[in-house]
Amino acid sequence: MADLEPDGITAQTTDEGLVSATRHGARDLTQGPITRTLIAFMLPALGSSVLQALNGSINTIWIGRLLGEDALAATSNATTVMFLMLSFVFGFGMASTILIGQAFGRRDIDGARRTIGTAFAAFGVVAIILSAIGWLFAPQILHALATPASIVPLALAYLRVIFIGLPAALMLTMLMMALRGSGDSLTPLYFMALSVVLDSGLNPFLINGIGPFPRMGIAGSATATMIANYAALAALIATVYLRDLPLRLRRGELAYLRPSPAILRTIVGKGLPMGLQMIAVSASAMTMFSLVNRQGVATTAAFGVALQLWTYVQMPAMAVGAAVSTMVAQNIGANQWDRVGRVTRSGVLITLSITGVMVVLLALADQAVLALFLGSDSPAMPIARHIQLLGTWGYLLFGVTMVLFGTMRANGAVVVPLLILAFGLLPVRLGFASIMQHYIGADALWLSLPVASLSNLALATIYYLRGTWKRQSMIAS
Repeated sequence: MADLEPDGITAQTTDEGLVSATRHGARDLTQGPITRTLIAFMLPALGSSVLQALNGSINTIWIGRLLGEDALAATSNATTVMFLMLSFVFGFGMASTILIGQAFGRRDIDGARRTIGTAFAAFGVVAIILSAIGWLFAPQILHALATPASIVPLALAYLRVIFIGLPAALMLTMLMMALRGSGDSLTPLYFMALSVVLDSGLNPFLINGIGPFPRMGIAGSATATMIANYAALAALIATVYLRDLPLRLRRGELAYLRPSPAILRTIVGKGLPMGLQMIAVSASAMTMFSLVNRQGVATTAAFGVALQLWTYVQMPAMAVGAAVSTMVAQNIGANQWDRVGRVTRSGVLITLSITGVMVVLLALADQAVLALFLGSDSPAMPIARHIQLLGTWGYLLFGVTMVLFGTMRANGAVVVPLLILAFGLLPVRLGFASIMQHYIGADALWLSLPVASLSNLALATIYYLRGTWKRQSMIAS
């Protein structure tokens, strides 16, 4: 192939990077048994998601036990802000992952390096700007969130430290996703584990001022998160170079840190709709909470616990969807379209199997699991059992939809999946919950998720089977 022009995406084929990738844990996802390869690639990504969720749960326990309910409420407001930030990075990171995956599929290591150079430099600058703006306008952000006045000082102290650590959090997420695009899902798992150990381990020391550490209260929890993210990011970058992983930039390749307009247009143009999918999920969840809150404190508590459990139930579907997207991207890059449909079918079967087992186990052991969050005599216990019984099975449908979306976005089809998801989660889900409450009461709230999932799956299946998504392209014109 011809050498890459400054703003192009095709590049000279190199085998050195592929050998390095295989030697250091990356996988060639265009070869070998599809199901076995997909499972082996997906499991570390699932492990990273579980560790991230556990980290949040552990930190919540530390804050709740050491600082009380006001501090918990304060961190919830900051978490909402961080979710919005990470939603956009998810979209841009996913677009970068797909570009890198396609480059690896066509044996174009130089093209992959150009993509990571553009993504890391451009969004590093954006992250720093967002960090500065967030720190300056944190009071206004909290006011916009209608944060209760009694917890504003706590929320402000926490949020400002979180914004200082924002660049590390965003760039760590993007670099981990880029490595997965190269077929390496193990290295991100190791450094997610490092971040979790540091974060959850430092929390009590910095909150209470144990040993040589200063007593920082709620800001100590945010500081632990900041330290963990910066340390993990620095260690991951060092590892990329020490192990000579294929995405490292050396000598003349450092010029790739000057963003390529063509690659940047692709990342922004394709990444923005993917980020907006996460915003749609967030908007739907926040609106549902406003409906649930009208049912009373016990119902709100029960719904909150159900959401905690659903976080874990949906993880396999998210992990399989992301793994399918990367694997399909590599096969599209290698022009092996015969494997694309087989990867999708394997992803659907894996998702149904794992999620199905989790749904059944939760149904059989719901009382024991819910008792971890609620006392066995809590008035919220029977409500929580009823909620999860009606709503949890919807994640089977959700999982299949995520696999179909993962396949389609690997070829650049991102707008229609966004419209499908937004339609299902907003007018369908919220409309069903609002209207059907008059006929079946609060059960309409819990059934709204399966109804929305069924709508999303039906529309996603129609779009997938029509095949028009195959005429899309990740590369910007």
